[in-house]
Amino acid sequence: MSQYQRLLLIINPALRHSTVINHAAAVAMASGATLHIAALVKSLDVLSLLEEGDREQARAQYLQDHRDWLEGQAIVMRGNGLEVTSGVAWSEDMQQEILDFVSEMQPDLLIKQVQHESLLRRAFFTPLDWGLLRHCPVPVYLVGGAGHALPRKIVAAVDAASTEAENDRLNDRIIEQATALAIQCNAELHLLYAYDVSQEDLEELGDGLRVSALTKALRKELEASYIAWANRYGVPAECRHFVVGHPVAALSEFAEEQQVDVIVMGRVQYHGLDKLLGSTTEHILYQVPCSVLAV
Repeated sequence: MSQYQRLLLIINPALRHSTVINHAAAVAMASGATLHIAALVKSLDVLSLLEEGDREQARAQYLQDHRDWLEGQAIVMRGNGLEVTSGVAWSEDMQQEILDFVSEMQPDLLIKQVQHESLLRRAFFTPLDWGLLRHCPVPVYLVGGAGHALPRKIVAAVDAASTEAENDRLNDRIIEQATALAIQCNAELHLLYAYDVSQEDLEELGDGLRVSALTKALRKELEASYIAWANRYGVPAECRHFVVGHPVAALSEFAEEQQVDVIVMGRVQYHGLDKLLGSTTEHILYQVPCSVLAV
């Protein structure tokens, strides 16, 4: 049985040329899942200039136009054998209403297009996608870049540095999700760890040893941990990647060079300053030329 039985796709119906519907339909077709498309529309300030009666009529007509368009998309997908439902509604609080949809529908996967936000805006407001990564109780598939609608190359990005049980469980979930998605989509599965030794790591291992010796020792230890993960899941040698560099930069470079379609990563709950700055997965959204599946 497929790991996906119910998919929830959130779209902005004003972006009718977006490829996110094609991506969701491809995953639904490959997994045999049902698909519900929720089109959420932000209120239009310009409508407030109209008289009340005209305003309500304009609102109703605006939504109906989107319903007609979305139903046309659904009809095409049903013709291809998919079980699809759809709905269009106004949204005053996008994040909360998406979470309400998730709570009500209990989907196996939430799909949404990446919504790019400027660095300045991110400094003052938590982006919608970041909010979903932090609070959504189900895996989040954020579609970005111009990759294949049905993934052909999937990368599971693990963290081999931490030996805590919670990190081990998260690595397991990452690899399991990536493996299941690769099987359903008949895609290549790769396992990657971005190795980045900070000054703090070196100071902890210090005791007067040369930095070069410490770096080699730590790298050997981390590589052994990474190989153990790869062996546990039977990842072939040609699909194992132990790369050097900061995770965001290393993953971005790898995804571009290898034409990756989806990176599967873990979500971590942050507090205080870490929450303000954002996690690796959150920053990856604005760097990689592909989609991100966060578990």
